[in-house]
Amino acid sequence: MSAQECTPCAAGSYSLGSGIRFDQWDSMPAGFSSLATSLEYNAHRDERLTCNSSTWVPQGSYLESNRDECTVSLIYAVHLKKQGSVSFEYQYADNNLLFEFFNDQCQEMDQSADAKWLKLTNHGEWATHTVNLKSGTNILYWRTGGVMMAKGVKPVLLKNVQIEGVAYTSECFPCKPGSLSRVPGSTACEPCPRDTYAGHGASSCTPCNATTQYAAEGSAYCKYRPPCSKKDYFQFHTACDNEGKTHVIYKWIEPKICLDGVTGAEPLPPSGEKEPCPPCNPGFYNNDTAICSPCPPGTFSDGMKPCDRCPAGTEPTLGYEYKWWNILPANMKTSCFNVGNSKCDGMNGWEVARDHIQSGAGSSDNDYLILNIHIPGFKLPTSMSSHSGTEFGRITFEFEIVCVADCEFYFMMDVNRKSTTVVESWEGTKTRQTYTHVMTQNASVSYTWAFQRTNQPSDVRRYVNDVVRIYSVSVSNAVDGVASRCRACALSTRPSSSTCVPCPPGHYIDARTSRCTECPRNTHLVPHATPGPDACKPCGPASRSDKDHSLCYSDCHFTHTEGNVTLTYDLSLLGSVGSLMNGPSFTSKGTKYFHLFKIGLCGGKMAVCTDNVTDLSIADSQREKGEGISAVKTFICQSTIIPATGRGFHTALASQSINLADTLLGVTVASTLDGIRARPELYPQTTKKVPDVNFYYRSLEPTSSCESGRSAVVTLRCNAEKSTKGELAVPSQCPAGTCDGCTFHFLWESSAACPTCTERDYHQIEGACKGGHQDLLYVWTEPKLCVGGLSLPEKKTLPCEGVEFWVRLGAGLGAFTAVLLVSLTCYFWKKNKRLEYKYSRLVISANKECEMPGADSCAVMEGENEGDMEDEIVYTKPSLLGKLKAIASKGNGEHYEHVQLNSSHSKALVWS
Repeated sequence: MSAQECTPCAAGSYSLGSGIRFDQWDSMPAGFSSLATSLEYNAHRDERLTCNSSTWVPQGSYLESNRDECTVSLIYAVHLKKQGSVSFEYQYADNNLLFEFFNDQCQEMDQSADAKWLKLTNHGEWATHTVNLKSGTNILYWRTGGVMMAKGVKPVLLKNVQIEGVAYTSECFPCKPGSLSRVPGSTACEPCPRDTYAGHGASSCTPCNATTQYAAEGSAYCKYRPPCSKKDYFQFHTACDNEGKTHVIYKWIEPKICLDGVTGAEPLPPSGEKEPCPPCNPGFYNNDTAICSPCPPGTFSDGMKPCDRCPAGTEPTLGYEYKWWNILPANMKTSCFNVGNSKCDGMNGWEVARDHIQSGAGSSDNDYLILNIHIPGFKLPTSMSSHSGTEFGRITFEFEIVCVADCEFYFMMDVNRKSTTVVESWEGTKTRQTYTHVMTQNASVSYTWAFQRTNQPSDVRRYVNDVVRIYSVSVSNAVDGVASRCRACALSTRPSSSTCVPCPPGHYIDARTSRCTECPRNTHLVPHATPGPDACKPCGPASRSDKDHSLCYSDCHFTHTEGNVTLTYDLSLLGSVGSLMNGPSFTSKGTKYFHLFKIGLCGGKMAVCTDNVTDLSIADSQREKGEGISAVKTFICQSTIIPATGRGFHTALASQSINLADTLLGVTVASTLDGIRARPELYPQTTKKVPDVNFYYRSLEPTSSCESGRSAVVTLRCNAEKSTKGELAVPSQCPAGTCDGCTFHFLWESSAACPTCTERDYHQIEGACKGGHQDLLYVWTEPKLCVGGLSLPEKKTLPCEGVEFWVRLGAGLGAFTAVLLVSLTCYFWKKNKRLEYKYSRLVISANKECEMPGADSCAVMEGENEGDMEDEIVYTKPSLLGKLKAIASKGNGEHYEHVQLNSSHSKALVWS
């Protein structure tokens, strides 16, 4: 400063001139601060949870971010005298964390870094990023936030932060321990070589005692060598020789840090023992040589026999099937990586061991031991090449894990070298098992297995016996694969042709004719099934197949008959795709999140769920079509949504999209189908008049907790009070939609879930007769439990007679009846008077002719007909008036007995 000129820094120090560098992270450098954001209020716990314990942690050569869902910002403020830049190295290996960088001077996200920051880098790789800065004060933010709570979250790592454009420095920075600058005027310090060390501000490195000490690259001190043990060497097999033998070789793990000639040391076992070579892997042959070679195109081999050409009417089944591990296959590679140092760089992460391949020793217990296989693409068999299915190939591997520490085994994939995603992971000891992953797009893909014995910082090997073994790896339909067998193919229709031709979509190969035959109506073609009619599986009840016979779906129409009643449903009014966001739920730290479900019910329209965490550069139109790398397109899918409010994010985050159902099993009112139960008790019904309609689904992809895959039941319930779009709900007992993690239940209440209206759903009402006319009205029977279908008939008006007409008619009939009764009364009265007169005359005449006749004078005279007399008596009885008259005559003192005792002739006259 006194001479006002720039001079070179001395050896053992460095300077960037107008820049600063931060490459030592034993503690948080001056000017840096870590700020954790308090999370929102958790009403379920009646408290505001904070993230005071969440912070960026110095780890010596790098900074490590938080591992939870708290939002933590690493902040550094700097004033630039001129335009400059900031560059840094980072490792971003887990999409369960969001990682972003921005500068508040421009008050916006660094768009140049947007696509790169929000994608995963390859697992175990460091990436460098540079951002231009304007002059003036710049506040730099490196911010992380957990997308969701997940076990074993990998933190973001940051190192070598360098800023250009600050004021010219007035001092030089000393080299950190373990590094040196040999000459004056250095702009950086270099690490000390292996087996040397250096202190603070060193211009040279001091060698360790080679006999008793060792030091890794960049060490600040030397360590004493321990006695060698079985953990310090490994075994491998040489390539097969001309005799078909392999040699067992033992080697010290490099770099060798142990002493093998001291008391208690384990000696290196002798090498050179010969063992018979294992057979070649299927699809390879050795042809009496020491090397297994791939079979030529169009041929196949089981690895034991020479390659043979496929018979006529068949084609080779391409792929890879590795089950013998004498050497590492040509399309596989292995490596070792440690996030904090480079001690295991160049070491083999995995070692072949005849019938399996296993994780290597590494340099320390927290190394990542990497195994990778690259597949340039997939090729369907010729007969299926025109099919539009969703499966292009699959990878299957058999493995086991033996651990005493907190080890973790990852299976990952990188499609088109865009991003590496974790497909599945396992923790701790696992018995021998098989895992399969289906590839749903035809693209170049790298599959990676990574094993870490512990995620705790370590520079020693204490858990070298913790190991993962892979026994077999098979990949189907690999475009550069070999054939271990042949499969039937369809032949050309030309006579005597043996050329395989592709079958049209929805066709299977008839084994008898080797010709393509279309699947029957309403059946779907099962991928990779044995050729023949059995490859076509019938669709379930009330479902139909698409034109390509690739899947079964509901056409939104359903009919149910019970007794003499038939209910017809038209579900098209529900819409093609329904959605439900339940929650909110809270993690242990208080992060609010929701579960978003999307359901493609009928009509062949699929639901699409996308993640916007790993790749925000995908356009919205691509997400809707399911074209993004993190898009899931199926009948039912689920995403986890974290709202932007309270988290400082620019938009709500969608992550962890999963497939819940990719196969429709059928539609029925029954409570069970194909082993799946609807559980109606989860949604009690208020009325039994209209039955619920159940859609049964299944996902064919198994998971670690659901070996047979997930399943789902969507229950449609008629509710006239709901709109046609209706309302989706999950059981109150299972707010996540599932009670066991494997079967999901949904209730969709809607007026559109009611059957179509028929004549039995309305009734007739007769109106009053007015002016000689009467109205007939038709109204719906309440409650109305139907929709669409028949409309109410129009009002009818019919002629009718009023009350006045019936009154007049009644009065007329009454008057007629009265006149008739009076007439009859008069008629019978006159007739009785006439009879009375005749009777009187007859009595008088009888008295004159017969005065007290003898006893026999009243008997039946001889010659008279007794029957005729009886008839007269029966049918000519005196009238009531006559009897009254007779009684009256007796009361007046007349000698009635005398009259009766007159002659028989007079008696007959009287009775007649």
